[in-house]
Amino acid sequence: MEARLARLSLKGDQGAFAELVSLYQDKLFHMAYRMLNNRQESEDVVQDTFLRVYKNLDRYDETLKFSTWIYRIATNLCIDRLRKRKPVYSLDAESSEHEGLDGYSMIPSDDRTPETELMLSDTQRIIHQAIETLPPKYKTVMALRYMQDLSLQEIGDIMDMPVTTIKTRVHRGREFLRKKLEHKL
Repeated sequence: MEARLARLSLKGDQGAFAELVSLYQDKLFHMAYRMLNNRQESEDVVQDTFLRVYKNLDRYDETLKFSTWIYRIATNLCIDRLRKRKPVYSLDAESSEHEGLDGYSMIPSDDRTPETELMLSDTQRIIHQAIETLPPKYKTVMALRYMQDLSLQEIGDIMDMPVTTIKTRVHRGREFLRKKLEHKL
């Protein structure tokens, strides 16, 4: 379906492109937010992703799943932003920009209710905090694997890496997290 929408968009069908945006906007934002832990940067990444998709629709290779192509673009934009940052990893969940708020309270809520808010348990918060401290090459893979629920093959396609490399990074990322979490959980 997305391939058809991409073809229509390439022919100038703005409705088809709007449909692609609505299909992927939230998914890409959540992935970017998990990697960057910054709402503004995540919104910028989503916008930049759609700009690149629009400009490069003629380069879309239909042998790839559209989702793989768009996630690859967004992931690369996130990695670029992470590389440009100073390598400071805070273990403190509170955002320096917004005192008293952690990253989760700043995720835009479409259907968040007090009940669903409570479901984000302390354990999940501790795990998410630990993922924030991972080096970018592991953080990306862990975010795609455990927060976007993608297969190793899909992650390999998105990152343009062999599945064996992805497996290694998932394994090392888990080891890194295990060491971080063994005294907290």
